[in-house]
Amino acid sequence: MFNDLNTKAKLTQKTIFLFWIPLAATWLMMSVEGPYLSALIARLAEPEFNLAAYGIAYSLALIVEAPVIMMMSASTALVTNYQSFRQLQKFNYALMIILTGVMILFVVPPIFYFITETLIGLPEKVSHLTHIAMIILIPWPGAIGYRRFYQGILIRNNLTRLVAYGTVIRIVSMSLAAFLLFKFTDLAGVIVGASALSTAVVCEAIASKFMAVKILRKLKSQIDEIQNDLTIKEIIKFYYPLALTSLLTLGIQPFVTFFIGQSRMALESFAVMPVVTSFVFIFRGLGLSFQEVVVALIGSDMSQFDQLKKFAVKLSFFVAGTLILIAFTPLAEIWFRDVSGLSDTLTDFAKTPLMIMSFFPALTVLISFQRAILVKAKETRQITYGTAIEFIGIIIVVAVCIKFFLFVGAIAATVAFVIGRLAACSYLIPPSIRALKIRK
Repeated sequence: MFNDLNTKAKLTQKTIFLFWIPLAATWLMMSVEGPYLSALIARLAEPEFNLAAYGIAYSLALIVEAPVIMMMSASTALVTNYQSFRQLQKFNYALMIILTGVMILFVVPPIFYFITETLIGLPEKVSHLTHIAMIILIPWPGAIGYRRFYQGILIRNNLTRLVAYGTVIRIVSMSLAAFLLFKFTDLAGVIVGASALSTAVVCEAIASKFMAVKILRKLKSQIDEIQNDLTIKEIIKFYYPLALTSLLTLGIQPFVTFFIGQSRMALESFAVMPVVTSFVFIFRGLGLSFQEVVVALIGSDMSQFDQLKKFAVKLSFFVAGTLILIAFTPLAEIWFRDVSGLSDTLTDFAKTPLMIMSFFPALTVLISFQRAILVKAKETRQITYGTAIEFIGIIIVVAVCIKFFLFVGAIAATVAFVIGRLAACSYLIPPSIRALKIRK
C-alpha cells in the first residue's frame, strides 16, 4: 500500500506497472468513447455536419469543464485525512456549481449563436446542431468534477483498480445509451453522441462516490488522531495554477476552430479532426494516466524518480511507436474507412494529420512526468507558464500556416499542436530539474 505517499521502499518496474495499469485501462476506455461515437455518427444521416458539430460541442464542453480536470491530481496530493477531505470537497462543490452556471449561461441562444456564428464563423446548420448538443451536455462539468475528486482519493489509497471499474460503468452506460438511440430513434447523430456522453459521466460520477465510501469512513474514524491545517486559502493557492493550466490547454480549441473555419477545405477539416484527435487520444491517454502515478509514487523527497523515469522512457517508445506504425501503413486506412466509417475522400484527407500527430503521445508522457514532479513540489505556477507558452505557440503557428502559407485547416492545426507541445516541454525542463534537486 502507498497510502502515505512517502514510502522509502524501492519501487520496481513491476510495482509501477501494476499501479499504473488500472489507470491506463481507465484512460484507454475513455479514449474509446470518441472513436466509438464518431463511428456511429458517421453511419447516420448527414455525417459531415454532425461529425463537425459533435467535435465542436465536445471541445466547447471540455473548455467549461477545464477548471475541474486537475481535481484528481489535487485530491491525490492533498486529501490526507478527513479534515483535508472536507475542505477540498467544499472547494470542489463550489467549483462545480460555478461551472454548471457558466454552461447554462453559455447555451442561452443569443450568447451561443453570437460566439459560434459571429465570432467563430460556424455554418448555420453546424451551429444549430452544436447548440442542441451543448444543452444535452449541461451536466458534464459537474459530473466530471465530482468523479475526479473521488477518483483521486481512490488513487491515493492504492485502489486504482476501482477507478478502472468506474470507467467500465461509464463505457457500458455510454454504449448502451448510444446503441439504443442509434437503433431505435431517428435522432441526429450529434444528439445521439451528446446524450450518450452525458449519461456516461453521470453514471461514473455516482459509482465513484460509492467506491470511496469505505475510505471516507476510515478517514472520519481517524479525525481525532491526525491533525491537519489545510485551509481553503492553501487549496486555492495550490489549485488555481492547475485550473488555469487546464483552461489554457482546452481553451485553445475555439481559436483553432476559428482558424480552421478560415482555411481551405474547412468543412472536411471539421469533419475529420474529431476522428483524428480521438484516435490519437487513445495513445495519449496512456501517457496522461502516468501523471497520477508519479504524484502518488515518487515520494516526498523524489527518491523514486529514477525508476519512474525508466518506466516513462519505455512507455514513450511504446505509445509513439505503435501510433507511428499505424499512421504510416495501410492500417490507417483500415481504421478511418472500415472502423470509423469515413468516406474514401475523408479517409484520404485524414491520413496526413494523423502522420503529423504520430509522435505526439511521447510528448504527452514527458509533459505528464514534468507536471507530476512540479505538483509534488507544489510548484504549480510553472505548469501554468508552460501551458501558456504552448497556448501562444499553437495560436501563432496555426495562424501563420493558414493565413500566410494557405495550409488546409486540419494540417495547420496538427502542426500547431505538435510545435506548441514541444515548446511547453522544453520550457518545463529547467523547473522540473530544480524541483528534483531541492527535494533530494
